[in-house]
Amino acid sequence: MQIVETVLISKGNLYGSGSEGIAKQNTVIENLSDWERLINQMNSVNNVSEGFTETKIDFSKYAIIAVFNDVKGSGGHTIELDISKTSEKTLVTVKYTSPKGNATTVMTQPYYIAKISKQDLPIVFQ
Repeated sequence: MQIVETVLISKGNLYGSGSEGIAKQNTVIENLSDWERLINQMNSVNNVSEGFTETKIDFSKYAIIAVFNDVKGSGGHTIELDISKTSEKTLVTVKYTSPKGNATTVMTQPYYIAKISKQDLPIVFQ
């Protein structure tokens, strides 16, 4: 296994109580129209993308890995990704963490968005 270098675009929580309409998902974005659609959906309640490290992606060189958890009834939930590859596939390991002890009572939806170099290998989530 070889570690895949990633660039963090953004991680955090959406606070629209699910109003953004984004289901729990693991997705790979490889073109501008899908990327713009995701940004517009994320920005439908709050302007989340203003905190992104970058929004202009060269999809001839890069792909976006976007992971969204379910809407949660409290704060403190996070997502972390470990991305590695073998000769046969790129493996994205998704780690969901929950708060320990008391957490704020607010509706949140954790997400994680990263950029990786475009690859010919299939991307598999686990």
